[in-house]
Amino acid sequence: MIVRGERIRALREERGYTLQDLAKRAKLSLSYLSEIERGSKRPSLKTIEKLAAALNVPKTQLIEGEITDTGLALGEKIRIIRNEKNMSLQELADKVGISLSYLSEIERGTVYPALNTLKRVAEGLGIPASALMGHEGTLGHKLRSLREEYGLTQAQLANLANVTAGLIGQIEQGKVQPSLKTLEKLAEVMGVSPCYFIMEPGAVDQMINLMNPELRELLVHPNVQSVLSMICNLNEKELQFILNFIQLFKRSELS
Repeated sequence: MIVRGERIRALREERGYTLQDLAKRAKLSLSYLSEIERGSKRPSLKTIEKLAAALNVPKTQLIEGEITDTGLALGEKIRIIRNEKNMSLQELADKVGISLSYLSEIERGTVYPALNTLKRVAEGLGIPASALMGHEGTLGHKLRSLREEYGLTQAQLANLANVTAGLIGQIEQGKVQPSLKTLEKLAEVMGVSPCYFIMEPGAVDQMINLMNPELRELLVHPNVQSVLSMICNLNEKELQFILNFIQLFKRSELS
């Protein structure tokens, strides 16, 4: 996928907006918007949606090309491609043979489909399955992109998250892997789940394929996926409580 910086600039000028006007409307930093228009920065879907809303145009007018290695989540890729092909949720669900509510959850990112379902979705969209399973970007890349979207320097983000600016720089460069506690701090400042930084749909799919069929079928069940989605928002203490409860439950079953 290519973000059309020149198209964003043309639409902005057509509406008589200055860079500052559009940055304010889209709630982006002026420097970040300028880099997007010049093509030196690749914005996330969240930023594309902000710009599309500020310019009052469909998101598809701001992008072109196949959505493969984009840094977008699986559901976001499916939604953009579906919209490009002028298909409703119901039409794609019927074509794939899954329920409307399940497809909606896939697009919202609350569940991750089984490989066979993913292949059917790709077939329904008329694209190769590999187009939906690209690499989602490194933790450092995601952190830097979010930071720049909010117009924060490394020092400002470090101050908000109560960590050192040097640590932020090392994380963004891929030199260190942050602790869970640090990830939670950064996620809270950025308004995202810690899972945003570490989950990659392609990697999850590969891991699931290595499991035995019974366990794989259990893990891709919508109810189990809902539980896993909720776990993503737990802090370390809450997660430990859940693990302790599971261990206690298993011991009571054995006794």
